[in-house]
Amino acid sequence: METKLIRKKKKIALVAHDARKRDLLEWAQFNRLTLSKHALFGTGTTGRMIKKELGLKINSLNSGPLGGDQQIGAMIVNGEIDFMIFFWDPLASHPHDPDVKALLRIGVLFNIPVACNRSTADFMISSHLMEEDYERTLIDFSSRIKREVPKL
Repeated sequence: METKLIRKKKKIALVAHDARKRDLLEWAQFNRLTLSKHALFGTGTTGRMIKKELGLKINSLNSGPLGGDQQIGAMIVNGEIDFMIFFWDPLASHPHDPDVKALLRIGVLFNIPVACNRSTADFMISSHLMEEDYERTLIDFSSRIKREVPKL
C-alpha cells in the first residue's frame, strides 16, 4: 500500500462560497495562530479577504468561477495541497458547480482531509495530527488505469 507524507507544516487550501466567506473568516480568526504555522492557499476573494483582514500570509489563486477551484484541484493532484477547508453553500446555485463537485471529488480520491463545514474544520484543526507528520494512504488506481478498453 502506497502512502504520502503530510509534513508537520501542512499546505492548506481555504475556499468559501460568498454566503460562507464571513463564517470562514471568523473561523480563521479563531484559529489564526494555528493557521500561521502552515502554508496557506486560497481562491481569489477568499484569499485576499484573509490576507487583508487577518494579516495571514496566503497564496491567492483565481476566483472559483474563474478557475480557482480547478487550480486547487490540480495542486491536490500534484501533492501541493495536503488539507482543505471548503465552506461551501449547499443552498445556492453556482455557475461553476461542476468545478466544485470536481474539487470535492479530487479531495476524496487523493485522500486528503477535507472539511466542508465549521464543525468538521474545528475537529480537524484541533487534532494532534496537525502538530506532526502524517502518512496518508493513497488509493491504488493502477488496475483501473490498466484495464482493457472494450471493443466497439
